[in-house]
Amino acid sequence: MKQTDFDQLLGHILDQYPRASDIHFTVGKPPQAEVDGVLLPACRDLPLHKLTPFQTETLMLRMAGGDRRNVRNLVHQGSCDLSYHLPGRARFRVNVFSQRGTYSIVMRQLPTKVPTLDELELPSVLKQVAEEKFGIVFVTGATGSGKSTTLAAILNEINHKKSAHVITLEDPVEFVHPQLKATFNQRELGLDFDTFANGLRAALRQSPKVILVGEMRDRETVEIGLNAAETGHLVLTTLHTIDAGQTINRIVGMFELDEERFVRIRLADTLRWAISQRLLPATAGGRVAAVEIMGSNLRVKEAIVQGESEGKTFYEMMQQAKPFGWCTFDDCIVGLYENGMISEDTALAYASRKAVVKRGIDQIRSGRGEKTSDIEGLKIDRQYSRSID
Repeated sequence: MKQTDFDQLLGHILDQYPRASDIHFTVGKPPQAEVDGVLLPACRDLPLHKLTPFQTETLMLRMAGGDRRNVRNLVHQGSCDLSYHLPGRARFRVNVFSQRGTYSIVMRQLPTKVPTLDELELPSVLKQVAEEKFGIVFVTGATGSGKSTTLAAILNEINHKKSAHVITLEDPVEFVHPQLKATFNQRELGLDFDTFANGLRAALRQSPKVILVGEMRDRETVEIGLNAAETGHLVLTTLHTIDAGQTINRIVGMFELDEERFVRIRLADTLRWAISQRLLPATAGGRVAAVEIMGSNLRVKEAIVQGESEGKTFYEMMQQAKPFGWCTFDDCIVGLYENGMISEDTALAYASRKAVVKRGIDQIRSGRGEKTSDIEGLKIDRQYSRSID
């Protein structure tokens, strides 16, 4: 397949689904576009009702075949990551992988404009992240939950306010930041460095004030990241965890048992923020972000070092620090429901603690004068006590 033909195919899919976040090519299925978390068939007017192994392999060669590293990773590791640029339309983060002897391709569309925190309607407390001088900040969540977008917005805030050197280590480069007040050097895995650990180690010799690490994938990267935070750098990174408590446990779990105490002390000293995200279906269509935010104070540091205990959990600390902008997923979800942005079913489905969210919803409905229960017709049996007598 010629590049012009492939570009026309991508353009055709984007014309059909302008709000597509991902494009999928899988054997036995037509090309598919993911819109608001739902896969929809594309190109029904083309003879691509069921992709063949030959067609997906042709697409794979078009994107990955020109780079020896990608081919080597695909052969030895079963998958490879790369970026693809559709001139004048879009940029994509691409993963090509083998499955049952055939190839599948997932293309994540990357916004061309760097977003702001206000445009994303994220809590204003996140602007404090951009004001940090050193330490480590984790933005966590499942794949596709908007972690990279949030980090890009935080870096955009830094770009407008600080004359600082910023180095990003990404796989691949997603948002291209303009050279404004800050100086950006954006490096891509495979093209500019071979592993996150080596890229981060090299970054410490490149005089940065802020370092973005695309993902903390292994113990070595975490160790160097903690070292960078301890030596006066602000480190921003992501993890695949579902909440703030799991983020701490995941980091500690990367180390041996005899190292746990030392790692907990280092993490307590360097952690500045743990931010988790989930994307929920919105009542008006599309998706809306629910955010859990935990900062750092003496109680959080103590819980990191000693571990959580009754009455001293990260969840309770976030609830008690609401005046400072901290919040749990459940509080955020109840707020989204109160504003009419999500349904009750969605709120309960994505809750961390369903009982907490259900109680919050009942309070909102009660305040509106709505029923909080489907049970009707209850009355006092006044004859009961008389029958006993």
